[in-house]
Amino acid sequence: MRILVLGLGNDLLADDAIGILASRRLSPLVQGTADVQETSVAGLALLDFLIGYDRAIILDAVCTGRHAPGTILRLTPDDLAPAFSPSPHYSGLPEVLTLALEMALDVPKDIVILAVEVEDVTTLGGEMSVPVTKALDEIVQRVQTEIGV
Repeated sequence: MRILVLGLGNDLLADDAIGILASRRLSPLVQGTADVQETSVAGLALLDFLIGYDRAIILDAVCTGRHAPGTILRLTPDDLAPAFSPSPHYSGLPEVLTLALEMALDVPKDIVILAVEVEDVTTLGGEMSVPVTKALDEIVQRVQTEIGV
């Protein structure tokens, strides 16, 4: 089974770095078990990363205001609301997966999203907040549990 761990975000934008930093920490820990990649792209560009894998674990920041910062949410694509956007470049994961299925692309059927509730995704060059920094070890451990390492 081909497994992808995909860290999303922007390591220049404070808490938005969590997915990227987690993937960097995970890479040597899961070598030989899963492929680890990181990206700051969104929308249809995510297809380039997902094609050819049986399973994907996506790591990202989420800012809902419904959970304490640092809370890790385990989601699936079915838990996500559609993203209404003026362009396919800004499509959300549900739209990207729907398009992949319509085009009969070989994308994972099993997708888990580990999203960390964050405080600050706008401060350019800022450090991650303390609660999000503390969540880094836990998200790494949870990915290892997800893939059995």
